Amino acid sequence: MTSPLKGIKVIEMGQLIAGPFAAKILGEFGADVIKIEPPVTGDPLRKWRMLHDGTSVWWAAQSRNKRSVTLDLRQEEAHDVIKRLVKDADILIENFRPGTLEKWGLGWEVLREINPGLVMLRVSGYGQSGPYRDLPGFGVIGEAMGGLRHLSGEPGRTPVRVGVSIGDSLSALHGVIGVLLALRHREQNNGEGQQVDVALYESVFNMMESLIPEYSVFETIRQPAGSSLPGIAPTNAYRCKDGKYALIAGNGDSIYRRLMEKIDRIDLADDPELAQNDGRVRHVARIDAAISTWTAERSLEEVLDALNDARIPAGKIYDAADIASDPHYKARNMLLESTLDDGTAVTLPGIVPKLLSTPGEVSRKAPRLGEHTDEVLEAHGFDASTREVWRSRGII
Repeated sequence: MTSPLKGIKVIEMGQLIAGPFAAKILGEFGADVIKIEPPVTGDPLRKWRMLHDGTSVWWAAQSRNKRSVTLDLRQEEAHDVIKRLVKDADILIENFRPGTLEKWGLGWEVLREINPGLVMLRVSGYGQSGPYRDLPGFGVIGEAMGGLRHLSGEPGRTPVRVGVSIGDSLSALHGVIGVLLALRHREQNNGEGQQVDVALYESVFNMMESLIPEYSVFETIRQPAGSSLPGIAPTNAYRCKDGKYALIAGNGDSIYRRLMEKIDRIDLADDPELAQNDGRVRHVARIDAAISTWTAERSLEEVLDALNDARIPAGKIYDAADIASDPHYKARNMLLESTLDDGTAVTLPGIVPKLLSTPGEVSRKAPRLGEHTDEVLEAHGFDASTREVWRSRGII
């Protein structure tokens, strides 16, 4: 089987999450990803969260299938290297503040002259245009501006973070979509490349469902709702006898009826006003109370067994230990066993999406800092003596 992106060359100039996560996905499906990192320190992600032997274990997941080249992009010689690499590249990924590459003489107009077929993914807080273009933007700011932070948490309490860097990850996913669309455009238009402009706040905003249509028609500002799903009923987290919570989604009309029958509330199942979602929303407090009474008399396991048997969507709230021991995760190859540089065993997330004919794969472990500098530079015409001088000057 041939990987879908075999033969595609990616230059990754991003750091931390958004740009590198997009490159990770492309690498898992066969692209040759050359990651540019600053000498000595490398990508700051190497030091984020929990470290093993001085390096983040997150690095093992985020940077697999990549080659690491160290370059001090503040120096002119490094700019010459980037231009050389771009000549035969298909994709360049960057997530600097807008204008940074232009300041280094590596903007779009320069690079497209070198390689008209280049697809350039640019991820930033606010995009490459607009009045906020030059403001620094991290994922948490994008999540807030995109509308997500306002909806996260319990009513009347401080808005909370989702728990992961969802703004960065959503931007990476939109970036991958944009890159693949641009490659398709290139195929259809005589090899013409283009820029893909992804803003963190827009990637979040794109997920906000009916937020703006409801405001425009009803002047309604959607508010945080805790564990419930506003306007769709019943969907909530219900406390069980053992103190654990069951997530129950009984909002389909036929599913709702089966749920009421299962909890012995035929009166609610037969009530014509509750037959469709809009009626159930008006009486959601009464429905939730009935479900809560039933779950409170049973353990989480008993609740899930009963609802699964009745084909009612229900589940528990997974933590890391639950995921690591779950047989479905394992059966779907979502837990991949690997090792760190010193041989320590590590479990990494599996590959998504799953292409059944040409699946993604892990072909190389996350690189050591600068592991492939000499290999890549030599292949692009920079001889050993040049590299030695550059190394002495801190350029590589």
